[in-house]
Order: sequence, then C-alpha cells, then structure tokens
Amino acid sequence: MSRLILALDVLEREKAMEIAKKTAPYLYAIKVGWPLVMNAGMDIVREILQFSRVICDFKVADIPNTTRLIVRSAKKYGASGIIVHSFVGRDSVRAAVEEAGDMNVFVVTEMSHPGALDFMQENAKKMVKIALEEGARGIIAPATRPERLREIRKIAGDLLILSPGVGAQGGKARAAIDAGADYIIVGRSIYNASEPEVAARELASIVADGY
Repeated sequence: MSRLILALDVLEREKAMEIAKKTAPYLYAIKVGWPLVMNAGMDIVREILQFSRVICDFKVADIPNTTRLIVRSAKKYGASGIIVHSFVGRDSVRAAVEEAGDMNVFVVTEMSHPGALDFMQENAKKMVKIALEEGARGIIAPATRPERLREIRKIAGDLLILSPGVGAQGGKARAAIDAGADYIIVGRSIYNASEPEVAARELASIVADGY
C-alpha cells in the first residue's frame, strides 16, 4: 500500500478531478481542504471517492457541538478521515472521535510551517497525549523537522503519523519516513507538476517499504 497522501489544494473542480484520476494509483489517500471545498462544494468529496479514499483537512478548532456537526458532515459525504486541532481542548477532540465512529480522526500536533514554532512546538507533546487518550487514529507532525518527528514518534504509541511539508516547504520524503512518519503529505510538488502522475509515482516509490 502506498505511503503517499496528496494534498489537493487546487480551486477548480475539473482540475481536481483530472489530477485525482491520474495520481490515485500511487496514493494512499487524497486530502481535501477548504480551498477546494469552498469552490467546488462538499460534493467534491463524493466525486473523488471514485478514485481514492478522502481525508477532509478541515483542521476543526471549535467547541464540541460545532465540532460534532462538522465531523458529521464529513462522514455523511463519505470521507474516511478528518483532521482536527487539539489546542481547543480534549473535550472537542473527544467529540470528534465520538461523532466519527469508524471514520478516522487525525489530530494536529505540530504543523510544518515556521509559525508552528511560535506556539505549537512547545505544546506538541501535550497534544499527542490528548490524541492518545481520546482515541484518535493518528496525528499530524512535520516533515520539515525530522528531529521533531523522531521525538513525537517516541511518545505516539500506535498512532499513525501523517507528515506534511514534503516538497515545496523543504521536507524530504524519505527522511520523514525514516524519522517515524507512516505517510507523507505532498501538495504543490505533485499538483503543480507538468505530469502529476509521474511526480506521484516517483514520490510513492521513494517512500515505499524496502526502498
């Protein structure tokens, strides 16, 4: 099984569908976020499902009731996973997990951009603990800082680690896997490539077991 997740952060439905179809054979999942959903609507989730499982990257950061409503909507449209924040507190993470049922919940612990150093990094271990204790399926940790990935892996237990920041942000695919990531998340290096399917195939090969 592939260890590559495509962050499909394009705006146009037609472009999204074309890239999804071409790259799906090399992917574990396609991650869709607000840029695409706000332009194409939630139906885009169902449409992409014909090619790949879908993770809704909504980075939910709200009170438990609102969190439940957002998670319920993602599940209704067939998503296999949803990404939520934990800095709003464990009650919101618990609400997400309860509402998700058999849909996977992934908790952000440390993001891949430089701004994550301002507030997130010093609290990352606390957020991993919340994910573990509240029954999340996995966490988000940065490919741009392999040393942080190693530290987070040590305390993450059986949680899956999805690692963004490979490519345009400077993270290295194999380094992230070697540091403890289960899957890498790649966006611009694939969807902006002249041949997205070739870029996806090459990255999937780099992070394949036995590489």
